Amino acid sequence: MEIYQGIILGILQGLTEFLPVSSSGHLVLGQIYFDITEYGLVFDASVHMGTLGAVFIVYFKDIREILKSLVYYAGTRDSSGHETNLALAAAIIIGSVPTAIIGLVLKQFEHILFTSSLLVGAMLIVTGGLLWLSRHCYRIKKGGRLTVSKAVMIGISQGFAVIPGISRSGTTIAVGLFTGLDRMTSARFSFLLSIPAILGAQIISLEDMIESQSYIDPATICGTFASFIIGLLALKLLLRLVNIGKFHLFAPYCWLAGILALFSNFI
Repeated sequence: MEIYQGIILGILQGLTEFLPVSSSGHLVLGQIYFDITEYGLVFDASVHMGTLGAVFIVYFKDIREILKSLVYYAGTRDSSGHETNLALAAAIIIGSVPTAIIGLVLKQFEHILFTSSLLVGAMLIVTGGLLWLSRHCYRIKKGGRLTVSKAVMIGISQGFAVIPGISRSGTTIAVGLFTGLDRMTSARFSFLLSIPAILGAQIISLEDMIESQSYIDPATICGTFASFIIGLLALKLLLRLVNIGKFHLFAPYCWLAGILALFSNFI
């Protein structure tokens, strides 16, 4: 992989990881159109870690408070004053279970899922539909609290976002809105829930990377840096759009990109 290709794919990952248009779908299309096959595993893992760094920056205060509450509770068994953070931590753990189960099952079919622009195109159209339907939920100012059932439903949707073309951020935020959560609570939980999912996926891929004798080259380093910087900007942009109720405006792009991907199979 050339350095310029790594940078372009890193920018693509940074933009599409947080904007609700499917990062995995765009990476699959980018690698197909660039005819890139080598270093796929290590590059994919690295650029995802780059965007994960952006989540840590934006949600640093939330992550810090959750960890402080967990440490305090582990040492004292006293939840007084820490109920909100402990409940959020529990929701993240509960939501991660269906994500992990679905992700492990779908991993058995990754040779099919990550090589088909036809599948990506179809799933982008599905993502667009979810985003468009979510516009009916914007009226919710102060939604219900984050319950176990809501965490499970959002976790299930995140699991299916392993399929390229299904946007993880778009699907989880939309499902959060469908369950009655307000806009910013849906977005906040979506990105906090992404942390164990992304970390877990990279740990699982370590064995495959070792077996394939992949290594980090200059293109991967540049791509990772690009994904972090662009991801940070994209995440802040998305949160602003969610806050003002413009989240669904990405639907037409998903439909257009999906249609173009479908047509590309017949050209």
